[in-house]
Formats: sequence, C-alpha cells, structure tokens
Amino acid sequence: MYDDFAGVYDTLMDDYDYDAWSAHYLSLVQAALGALPARAAECACGTGSLTVRLARGGLNVTGVDLSAAMLRRAEEKARAWGVDVAFVRQDMRKLSLPRRVGAVLATCDGVNYLTAPQDVKAFFAAARAQLLPGGVLCFDCSSRHKLEDAMGDAFFGEERDGLAMLWQNALSRETHVLTMDVTFFVREADGRYRRFRETHRQRAHSQAEIETWLAEAGFEDIRAYGEMRCDAPRATDMRIHYTARRPQQAFAL
Repeated sequence: MYDDFAGVYDTLMDDYDYDAWSAHYLSLVQAALGALPARAAECACGTGSLTVRLARGGLNVTGVDLSAAMLRRAEEKARAWGVDVAFVRQDMRKLSLPRRVGAVLATCDGVNYLTAPQDVKAFFAAARAQLLPGGVLCFDCSSRHKLEDAMGDAFFGEERDGLAMLWQNALSRETHVLTMDVTFFVREADGRYRRFRETHRQRAHSQAEIETWLAEAGFEDIRAYGEMRCDAPRATDMRIHYTARRPQQAFAL
C-alpha cells in the first residue's frame, strides 16, 4: 500500500497550507508545555511536508510512518529543505523510540486510519509510554461530520496536468468506517497514462470516543479544539485537534 500513491500524494496536496498547519501544531505544543520540547516524534508523517516545516520551526522531530515509499520521499524532502530529521518505518500502534520525547504528534488523519477502536487505544497507550512525564500527545482527526455528512457515499472526480482521479466512497453508518476506492491515471514520460487503484479506510471517531479512550490510556488535561482554532469544536468543523498530557510523576528523594 502507498507505493504508487506516494508518487502522487504531494501533487494531490499541493493546495494545502502546510505552513499554517505546522504553525498551528507548534502553537498547540507550546501552549501545552510552555515551550518546545527537546525531542518530539511525528507519527503518520507521510512524505514529510509537515515534518520539515516543524523542524524548520525549531522542533527536534523524528518522522514515523509505516510506508517505506512515503519515507523515501520524506528523506528527499528533508535534504532539499536542509533540515536534520530522522525518519523511522514503524507502526504507530507499536511506537517505540530510542529515547522518550516531550511530544508525540499524529497528523493528517493518522488516527482516522486506525479503523478499530482497539487500534486507537493501542496507539494512545504506545504514545503515552514514549512520552516523558508531563509530555503532550497532539493529533488531529477528520470529524464525524466531515467523513459521514460531507464525504459519505459521494463520488468525486478531479483532473490535473498529468493526473486524473476517480474517487468513490462507501460509508458504513454502523461501524462509522468510510471506504474510499480511488482510481488514478498518471501520465508517464512517453505520454501514455498508467492506471492504478488504492483503497483507503478511515473511521469517523466521535469526540466523546476520543476523549474517553485518552482518559482510559492514562492521559489528563484532555482538550479538543476546532479546525485551526484554539476554541471548542463546532458541529460543522471538518477537523478537530486534540491535546492530552501524560501526568507528571512524583519521584522519591
């Protein structure tokens, strides 16, 4: 999965304001901790578009993703940007870092791609284990409104220079899982088009579920924010950001 998709991902996301998104993440982390931590990890980093900006913004960050193809492009991007970022191929549900960090981030629907509640719980437990006492978990989710009401069983088509995409969604309201079957047509150097297909699944986790699972994993000071804002989510928000802290631990003298 993602081998072909990695080659078109940045083209599909070229209208996304990564500068604003990275600045928002940095502000959320700073608000939670008072300053940027000495070390951080970004899960589901993809091709590293956000990672390199976080690094340029002063965050000492390690990028984590399950796709080797995505990570290869992320490494190329880090070299082009002149930032020192380590990238690690790992399942975010089994996150394991050489040293514990002050912040764990999961970006761009990474938690939505965990389509079973037990998988989300496993990630939260792993993230907590990799955080220093008082460290923060910071992540975003596409909202239930977005995945069910806005995307639902819809069909989308898009054409760009050298790339066309046909996208059919199928929603299960019982499981809250959205299945996205996407067919791509990519123009090759000889002018012919190559066709490939991807199937992606995301679950529309509710805010109540996320907050309950975070509390069960041992997090405190759990906060939810509206899309690119620092106030409470609204019913029409397409994305919700969350922060949660690992409790400080008392140490014996």
